Amino acid sequence: MLQPNDKTNPFLLQTEAEIFNKIIEPTHPFRRLKEIIDFEQFVSPLRSLYSDLGTTGIAIEKGFLALLIQFWEDYSDREMEKCVKENMAVRWFSGFGLLEQTPDHTYFCKLRKRIGAQKLYDIFTAINKQLESLGLVGNVFTFIDASSIITKTALWDERDKAIADGEAKLNNKNVKNYAADKDARWGAKSKTNIWFGYKRHEAVDMRHGLITKLAVTAANVPDYKATKSICPKQGMVFSDKLFDCKENNNTLKAKSLHAGTIRKNNNKQKNKDLDRWISAMRMPFESTFSKCRKRAKFKGRAKVFFQATFEAICHNLRKALTVLPIQTSPWIGALG
Repeated sequence: MLQPNDKTNPFLLQTEAEIFNKIIEPTHPFRRLKEIIDFEQFVSPLRSLYSDLGTTGIAIEKGFLALLIQFWEDYSDREMEKCVKENMAVRWFSGFGLLEQTPDHTYFCKLRKRIGAQKLYDIFTAINKQLESLGLVGNVFTFIDASSIITKTALWDERDKAIADGEAKLNNKNVKNYAADKDARWGAKSKTNIWFGYKRHEAVDMRHGLITKLAVTAANVPDYKATKSICPKQGMVFSDKLFDCKENNNTLKAKSLHAGTIRKNNNKQKNKDLDRWISAMRMPFESTFSKCRKRAKFKGRAKVFFQATFEAICHNLRKALTVLPIQTSPWIGALG
């Protein structure tokens, strides 16, 4: 019987790469992600977040890829600690060796805080440019819309405290004084669709449904207020009736964009045939907004924006895996 330290044990004669190659299927999604995207070039600027002083920590590339899996699978920090330790595909994708120590749950919170929302959005933009170079972005038709992000709250307790302080009721004017999330507000799509939290505003390219730009606002901010932040540089912009207003029209006109807005019933320019065509064009991409995760993982607009950005990265990478045949990858065969 072979012993663990027996030099004739064939397991010990294999390199880590060979072992991982036997465990992880060639068509595994994580393998394909590394074939399609050169993550190192996007993550390497984050090395400046760390100094060369003190003890050697976890390489930023490994931490970022672990965070990517966390948002890909919607794991909590403790679930991610267990996953990167026990799941061989995740361990390989993140760059951890077979016997290498993996981070505990506190690491992921610290890393998110260190990266921050703006640096993550820069990575999101850079990844999109690479996907665009692969032909996944058309830059002709863009669909813009908003979806809700609901934050945790204890509305009854907060309402009772507001009334005890002499407030007539708890509303958007005073809720920041009582809610745990000071940036969140009430928003409404209709009389029955009301939530407390944020809005995720996204621009979706209508070639393959990739998210090209995004913004996060409090839930009470009108959809059209975010147009300046998410509208494309060229082409036609599709949107629903909530965007049919003078401010939004002027924003599109100032950027020389064509308006594909469904007009309100009282708009004299309404063309029902044109509206039907716009609706048909938008329909395949409605799911981009309807399938967005509705719950905020964190408190505060900056942290919720971080969450929305990572979820957008995951959405685009999933689309890339679906659309791109494995043979078209420019990095095919360059597996570690």
